Order: sequence, then structure tokens, then C-alpha cells
Amino acid sequence: MKTFVAISLVLCTLVATSLAASIDMPEIHNQFQLVGGSVSTAKTREGNLIDPNAMAKGKPGPEEEKNAQFWYDLAYEEIAKRLEQPQLDKRKAKNVILFLGDGMSLSTVAAARIHKGQLKGNTGEEDSLSFEKFPYTGLSRTYCSNAQVPDSACTATAYLCGVKTNIVALGITAAVSFNNCSGSEDPANQVDSIAAWAQAAGKATGIVTTTTLTHASPSGAYAKTTNRFFESDTDILTYGEGQNDPATCTDIATQLITQAPGKNFDVMLGGGIGKFLPNTITDPFNKKGERSDGVNLLSRWQGLHPGGVLAYNRNQLLSVNVSKITNLIGTFRSGVMSFNKMADPKEEPTLAEMTRKAIEVVSKRDGGYFLFVEGGLIDYGNHFNSPTYSLSETLQFEQAVQEALDITDPEETLIVVTSDHAHPLTISGYPGRGTPILGLNQDDTDVNGVKYATLNYAVGTNQYLDEHGQRIDLTDQIGAEDFIHPSYIHGTIGVHAGDDVGIFATGPQSHLFTGVMQQSTIPHLMAYASCIGNGPTLCDNED
Repeated sequence: MKTFVAISLVLCTLVATSLAASIDMPEIHNQFQLVGGSVSTAKTREGNLIDPNAMAKGKPGPEEEKNAQFWYDLAYEEIAKRLEQPQLDKRKAKNVILFLGDGMSLSTVAAARIHKGQLKGNTGEEDSLSFEKFPYTGLSRTYCSNAQVPDSACTATAYLCGVKTNIVALGITAAVSFNNCSGSEDPANQVDSIAAWAQAAGKATGIVTTTTLTHASPSGAYAKTTNRFFESDTDILTYGEGQNDPATCTDIATQLITQAPGKNFDVMLGGGIGKFLPNTITDPFNKKGERSDGVNLLSRWQGLHPGGVLAYNRNQLLSVNVSKITNLIGTFRSGVMSFNKMADPKEEPTLAEMTRKAIEVVSKRDGGYFLFVEGGLIDYGNHFNSPTYSLSETLQFEQAVQEALDITDPEETLIVVTSDHAHPLTISGYPGRGTPILGLNQDDTDVNGVKYATLNYAVGTNQYLDEHGQRIDLTDQIGAEDFIHPSYIHGTIGVHAGDDVGIFATGPQSHLFTGVMQQSTIPHLMAYASCIGNGPTLCDNED
């Protein structure tokens, strides 16, 4: 009960905080749960609600999958099977935009679609999200090399680098064991991302996220590390289990600023300024930096990009004249950005606004671009068992997709929308048409005659049981902004699910994104369409 109260207070405090305040979202992925570890070790990382050290330990994977070539060959086979079908689309994708809805399960997509329609005053089920109107859809298999249910690091390595790896790892093969820094620093174990492939082809590149620039999903575009939680040098000491230090590991923020492909990004927009600043400096949001090495990575970035501009709030971002700059970094919170429902509109840009600005920046280059855009807080809402927030963030995400559709040329821009992993969110019972998706199912009850919520989670903080273990009536609670939806299994926070997730594609070669595929095939298909990388490409067929 104490655990539930603590988690409830976290979410309720977030909801109750005034919009003008700086909202600091807690880190929901905790190393202990993800890879294993002792309770005493976990206590030193209590800032996280899920400890990453529980994820990877004791989870061996197939030996043959530790070689990157295994996944390359599998991807090439999947491409070849698709090319056996009639190829009516001969267009090459000059530009590629990958939209990633973190934690956007198919049930989240369906619930968000209904919610969108109900916000208009309609029954809701008949509505559609912007990307659901794309002409081609498929399914992505999300397991990682040593885990049935993945995290956002091994999945990012799959859909950005084309290789499945161990849970918690980024940009390296599954040959590297957890927290083995020497293994992750070995070039033989490192794999390049589609961002690197695009840069090698002379294209512009960028990342956009509502989490931090060093979070697992965007880091898949540039980082190579044994532990996704090594975001700053301080984090290496915190999460390194006493066997790692910054002298043997390069933290993710440093990789982004000083190493390719990160240092070559044209645009980077998101949260997480604290990972780039020393703890002797107060950031624009009145928080101390997190670095212990005294290095100001943003100053270093400015030195590497004298024509570059830094933005710290919405007004600064929107006022940037891209024709007069070379590069752009926007960091809009000390940590992850705020749920859109709670964000100060004067301070934090929307995902759609960041997407538009990023496209403006990368479009300056004649050779085209690769852009990664993440709606990262869909995942946070689901972890908090709050579809109020996860569905709101999904609608923000679909608006960003629509923004991209509105300002790009469909004849030369391939847009792919997908998710990294699912969440165990269900839409259950037999509610009548138009039943409020965030409310009670008015048409069904349990065996005791008590109505239940339409949206429920498998694992979470509150089962709403009385002293006899029977479900209580939620009529007077459900629908409140801070309501935490019921779950079956009592946990400290919601967890991921192993379901397949959707893929939605439009533009040149989008017909290839159909059927069921390995998540690691996605970047190879995008590379094929845009003629980049070392694998098969559309341009191989040119006379």
C-alpha cells in the first residue's frame, strides 16, 4: 500500500503542479528491474521507479544472434521476399522521417482514435489518427536478443541500427555482456545507425524527442554503450555497479556532442539539458547540471558549430531563422519534457512545433535528410497507468505526423510511423458504442455486480480492492484528471508488453512496409528506399 501511495503521489503531484512551474518527471525505467541486482544497489538509484539492473542479468540469448551479420542477412532476406512482388513504385526516397511512438501499443492507438473522436463530441470509434490513413501498414516483432519483452534501448538498436541486441544496450551487438564497458568500446562490437548511413551519403540528419536527447530511443541514432543509463559521466558511477567509471566508458551525452554521427546532427530538439552541464552550473530551469567532470558540453558543441544556435524555450525555438544558422540544439527541460497537458505553452514547444522546425533545418541541404521524431511520453503515461496522459500524448504525436505530411513533398519523402514496444493496456468488456473511453464500462459488471473500467492494465499500482479483496465501485473516482487506471498485478509501476506493434508508411517505397517483419528490418527498408547504407538499395537496379 505504501508503494502505491508513493507512486500515486508522484502522478498526482505532477497533475497538481501549476502550468507555470518547472515540472520534473521522474525517470520511470529503473535499472534493478531491467537487468537484476541487489536491493542495496537499487537503493542508491532510488530516483528511478524501475531499476535497469534487473533487466539483462540471467537472460542469455542465442549465440548466433550475437553477430550483427545474422540480423543483416535476415533483413536482406525479408527485403528480397518483398521484392518478389510486383514493384509498381519506382520512386526513390530523397528524405526519410521515422516517427516513433514510444510505448504506443495497438490498443493505445485504438483508444487514442476513440478519444480523438469523443473530444469532438462524437461516438469516437469511427475516427482515425493521421497515420492510420497511410496506404500501407505492417507489424513489427519487438523482442530483443535476450528478452521476450524489450526495453527502449534494444528496440532502438533494432529500428535504427538494423541489429537486435541485449536489453538495455545501445548501438552494440549482443556479444557484449551487461555493463561490460571494454566490450562496448570495441569497434568490433559496435554497429552504425541509419543516421550514420545518411551522413555518409551527404544527407542532413536530426533527432527530436519529448524525452531527453540522451534517452534510450534517440540515443539509438548515435550512441554505442553497454548501458542506456550511462547518460552522463555521473550516471556511469551511479549505474556502473562499481565496475565501471568514466575513464573506461564514454557517456552518452559526450558521444552525442563529440563523436560521429551525433556531433554531425543538424538539429537536436528535446529535454535533458542536465546531462550536458557540470554540477557547478545552474541551468535555465533553476536546476544544477549533472556532470561531475566539469565539462560544459553545450559550450563544446558551440565551439564545434560556431554557426549553431541553442534554444531553451518555445519562443526562442519558433523565432529561429533557419536560413541564418548552420545547426540547432533545443533543450527545453532539465530532464524529460512535460506532458503536454501540463506544459507551460510559453516555455515548452509542442512535438508538432519541434517537428516543423526540425524539418525546416534539415531541408536546407539539397541531398535530402533523415529525421527521427519521438513521442516519448506516450510510454510515460502508460507506465503511470494513466491513459489520460498516454492518449493525450498519442494525439500530440499524430498531430506531429500531420505537420510533417503538410510541409513535405509526398513524391520524395518516405514517412514511417511505428512504436518500439507495447504496453499491456486492454480495451475490455462489451461497452456500448460511444462509451467514454476513459470511463466505466456501463454495460458490464464483474461477478459481484460492480462495473469496471473500459481501459485496464496488466501490471500497475492500484487494483482498487476493499479489505476483503473485492473490487470497489469506481464511479466517483474514474474520469478525474489524476485517476490511475486499475491493474491486475500489483507493481511499483506499469511495465512493457511483448506484443507486435504497428508500422504505418507513406511515400516512395512505402509498399515495402507490409506484413510481419523483424523490427531490425525497418532501417534496412528505409535505407533501401533512399539508396544509403551498405545493404541492398533501390539504386542497385538502375541501369
